[in-house]
Amino acid sequence: MKIFPAIDLYGGKAVRLYKGDYDNMTVYSENPVEVARDFENCGAKYIHLVDLEGAKFGTTPNIDTVADIVKSTGLFTEIGGGIRSAETVEKYLEIGVSRVILGTAAVENRDFLVSAVERFGDKIAVGADVRDGFIAVKGWTQSSGIALDDFVADMEKTGIRNIICTDISKDGAMKGTNLDLYKYIASNYTLNLTASGGVSTINDVKNLRQIGIYGAIIGKAYYTGDIDLAEAIEVAE
Repeated sequence: MKIFPAIDLYGGKAVRLYKGDYDNMTVYSENPVEVARDFENCGAKYIHLVDLEGAKFGTTPNIDTVADIVKSTGLFTEIGGGIRSAETVEKYLEIGVSRVILGTAAVENRDFLVSAVERFGDKIAVGADVRDGFIAVKGWTQSSGIALDDFVADMEKTGIRNIICTDISKDGAMKGTNLDLYKYIASNYTLNLTASGGVSTINDVKNLRQIGIYGAIIGKAYYTGDIDLAEAIEVAE
């Protein structure tokens, strides 16, 4: 299992939200590039970035910071947040991003999703952000009304190979991950599943590895010191 330590970007800083609430934001670092370098020093090979402003407004306000992270590390970089056009996908790929994650666009713009998969292949992943069993959009601020099962089945049919599933109720809460949810997806679909939200302890990492999923995202637990990243990477592998 691959470990994706995460940086959520807002105003060029590394921040975390509590359960996706923009009014409940903690700034963990003024220098996300330093954080990314520390990930690499701990043995990370991958990094998960989210542009929180982009997610809300459909723009790329933190693209210079993303470019700096790509240039300053050798990490496989994936990014989500506000990617709603082919131009934005191209922008990120041109600066060296390895994979882009479509969230709102995958739900609301089917034609774009299909053409992106045809054009960019495995460089496209999809985020399945779940609240109360339904997919959330617009930086988690709205419900799409689409059930998780229907969405994942549709993504598989469309040719998506990588899906990042976040249980919003667990995100940043430091109360463990939704193991049942990830077990269910892993058992019923053939996609590469990355679990996100609530990975708070080394036990969470062990439990997710035992399910046999593709990856796990570690966010707040890295910043609070509840998970030692080097140990998590070792356990996952």
